[in-house]
Amino acid sequence: MQNYKEPLKLAFIGGGIDSAIGYTHYIASQMDHLFSVSAGCFSRKEDINQKTALTWGVEENHLYSNWEALLENEVKNVDAIVILTPTPNHYEMIMKALDLGYSVISEKALATTYQEGLEITKKVDEKKAFFAVTHNYTGYPMLRELQNMIQNDKLGKITNINIEMPQESFSRLVNGNKPTPQSWRLTDGKIPAVSLDLGAHLQHMVYFLTNQNPTELVADETSFGWFPQVVDNVSCIARYESGMRCQMWFGKSAIGHRNGLRVRIYGTKGSAEWFQMNPEELLFQTIDGGRMIIDRASSNICISNLPRYTRFKAGHPAGFVEAFGNLYFDIAEKLRQYKIDANHKINWSYDAMQATIGLEVFEAIQASSKENRWVKLYFMDKIV
Repeated sequence: MQNYKEPLKLAFIGGGIDSAIGYTHYIASQMDHLFSVSAGCFSRKEDINQKTALTWGVEENHLYSNWEALLENEVKNVDAIVILTPTPNHYEMIMKALDLGYSVISEKALATTYQEGLEITKKVDEKKAFFAVTHNYTGYPMLRELQNMIQNDKLGKITNINIEMPQESFSRLVNGNKPTPQSWRLTDGKIPAVSLDLGAHLQHMVYFLTNQNPTELVADETSFGWFPQVVDNVSCIARYESGMRCQMWFGKSAIGHRNGLRVRIYGTKGSAEWFQMNPEELLFQTIDGGRMIIDRASSNICISNLPRYTRFKAGHPAGFVEAFGNLYFDIAEKLRQYKIDANHKINWSYDAMQATIGLEVFEAIQASSKENRWVKLYFMDKIV
């Protein structure tokens, strides 16, 4: 584990104690004693804002009723700002924070359109700012083990990925009644909300594992659940420059799936499968018929037995919150290095550019579905 006397200081915009994702960020940031939350504008609701500050020990003079005042006053007091508001609010807040000189940690999705993402990416480079986007599922130790196996040619050349994230939240009943999602999730813009919410994780995960983005795709979007005004089921086939193919499925109208995140990855030497409902185990299968279950106690692992991934020894399952904690461990390491050398061009998969590429992918999915055709992607020409 890292060992620093003073934790890095964070300010939260959004993420009050009535927010599941906000509370998760708070716990994860505290898990390894690398951060403290010292300022915030946690909620538009005054009572929630006050209660969050009281619960988390934020002093009254560092609690704000509006995010603009927080940004104007805390830039010299904190090491990073954390954006935890609904995605449609991200662009304005991020751009303001960057203009004022903040290091920024943003919950996914980065923004609501590729153009917004492009402007954020250019601003990050202009300001040479530290910037991280939290796609938390790649914090799971077994996914990091899988990444290491791919990088070390254990699976051979990757030929095909099947990745899915089916949920039931727009099709099930809750105590006999239709669900009541947050309002922003019931309005689709240039990119459907379900792609910003779920698809962003899958696009990021494929890149995290393979270091590849698609060159063309064909897709279908539809609605099967209670809310016909929004897309809630997306299927996509993507092609990659290496010849790899990816089949991606995600949505919120798959009854029986609480969160069915699963990835199957196939290569010329072997294949592997990981399922979030059983996150401690990675199934590895070899070209000669071998089948192996890998976990944090296996003898042939390189990543998932490191001290940072063994807060509890194998046999004591780690899960969603610990994956978030691993992400904050990454961020702490890289933010401290940035404060030493000011190098914002850090080689990792959580940056603004990769998040922006994801937004281009989802605009292409939207176009493919509407126009019933394959769509080519040219994002690197526009970003670089």
